[in-house]
Amino acid sequence: MERLDKRLSSTGRWTRREVKELVRRGQVTVDGRPAASPEEKVDERAVVCVSGEAVALERFLYVMLHKPSGVLSATEDPRQKTVLDLLPPEYRRRGLSPVGRLDKDTEGLLLLTDDGAMSHRLTSPRSHVDKVYYARVSGVLQEADRQSFAAGMVLGDGLHCRSASLEILSSDECLVTLQEGKFHQVKRMLAAVGKPVVYLKRLSIGALRLDEALAPGAFRLLTPEEIALLGG
Repeated sequence: MERLDKRLSSTGRWTRREVKELVRRGQVTVDGRPAASPEEKVDERAVVCVSGEAVALERFLYVMLHKPSGVLSATEDPRQKTVLDLLPPEYRRRGLSPVGRLDKDTEGLLLLTDDGAMSHRLTSPRSHVDKVYYARVSGVLQEADRQSFAAGMVLGDGLHCRSASLEILSSDECLVTLQEGKFHQVKRMLAAVGKPVVYLKRLSIGALRLDEALAPGAFRLLTPEEIALLGG
């Protein structure tokens, strides 16, 4: 059970003050009857309507974004556009955060949510969640590069990278699968074998794959089936 004003304001569509006014005007109903007060307790099965429209009262929000190049994976920045700037106001007011980060010039799958437990689970190396990236590089990929990734490597600055998968698609294209998410890791590992990245795109996180129908900059909510794939 949770207060009605808290549940409605958590959607990001109204503030608690606005909810109070809607209730006063009789525009909020709970299971078909006018809400008694903003403090009324409702459970997750209650049908809540505002001005005759049913309002989904999801506890958490899960957004799949096809992150475009040139946008920061951050919640705010005073000078540059962030991924939250690509979302409507009601989503931004939910307190969404990116699950992991993509470099400014990297494209692809970015999950945003207010479910902190899921975010931690997907980003922790202990969870062994695969993240798959498509990369195009400068140079010719070779079997020795695949072996270097499989063995794990220590970069020039001393950063230890665990074993990772490098699947060579063509002379200058590959798929990289990591279970870590260290700063610029894919780029740094490929640079370490002499194959600097010229284009990078994340394709999947665990069993969740980027919806290729989403153009760069577009987004949609995850389906219940996709949420279940992530353990939500």
